[in-house]
Amino acid sequence: MQLLVTGGLGFIGSNLIRYILKNHPDYSIINLDAVTYAGHPENLADLASDKRLINVKGRIEDTKLVNEIVSGKLYGPVHGVINVAAETHVDRSISDPEVFVQTNVMGTQVLLEAAFEHGQRNTKNNAPIRFVQVSTDEVYGSLGPTGFFTEETPLQPSSPYSSTKTGADLLCRAYFHTYGLPVVITRCSNNYGPYQHPEKLIPLFISRLMNNQQVPVYGDGLNVRDWLHVEDHCQAIDLAFHKGVPGEVYNVGGNNERTNMQITKLLLSELGKGEDMIKYVEDRLGHDRRYAIDSSKIRRELGWSPVHTFETGIHETIDWYKKNQNWMAAVSKQATFVAQNVQAAAVR
Repeated sequence: MQLLVTGGLGFIGSNLIRYILKNHPDYSIINLDAVTYAGHPENLADLASDKRLINVKGRIEDTKLVNEIVSGKLYGPVHGVINVAAETHVDRSISDPEVFVQTNVMGTQVLLEAAFEHGQRNTKNNAPIRFVQVSTDEVYGSLGPTGFFTEETPLQPSSPYSSTKTGADLLCRAYFHTYGLPVVITRCSNNYGPYQHPEKLIPLFISRLMNNQQVPVYGDGLNVRDWLHVEDHCQAIDLAFHKGVPGEVYNVGGNNERTNMQITKLLLSELGKGEDMIKYVEDRLGHDRRYAIDSSKIRRELGWSPVHTFETGIHETIDWYKKNQNWMAAVSKQATFVAQNVQAAAVR
């Protein structure tokens, strides 16, 4: 079986590719990635010699390229698409929402259309191209102090980022109900683990504290997130692809609710720093107060259960970033280079 995985040089995408190739040795993967500031080739450096992986530079909005890949014209038949590619950073979506619409909404539509068109045309034995949309719990909006997001929770996105992910999810639903494309949607809580871009909370704080810099905490620091180890998330995506019922949504959470302040103090303790390293900053616009996921459906129907406890997973994650400072420096340098080039292009 050959899969098209999009965004495979990013945090979740690179971990997913590694997981699939490890657990399905007879599979091959085409990785389509735009190599933006958040996609780093070093994330898959350990697979450089693996002939089962083909890396293609390109955007999911590129209709011509996507069709050439999904049709099998370039690299042979594609049996499934897992869409991990997305613009994800909420702050960036507030300052520049247009690129989020282009990638998250338009790009998803291009992938869906290609999967439908070429699945109808080229597959044999009535086996259309399966499609997994990797989404987020942020599409549900903000929770109160109690309760959990379920798959039936109304979609109430609060930021341009979550709004574009909501739009993509609804397109997936439409392609299932209108065209019969076998689409499955997964919605996950906050991921953590190796290879996460240092703009995100945990790697950002680790990087700054290791350089003896203060860490910025939004508002009162009491916003709550449910933390999920990326390898547990990858297992869930894999199950959703192979066993998920078309048209269904599966929530994936770690059942590890922590306030941002609790995470901050944990990192301070682990890195031997005091609370004087905390710098309170003005709260983010539209900042959701609490997320919490009910994962009972995917546990019950697909047999998923997380392997990592938060206590073990977070310590392993901190240790990984400590041991991979060169990776951190390279990713940060690449992000700065890309941002400067984008800014220069905008001026021209």
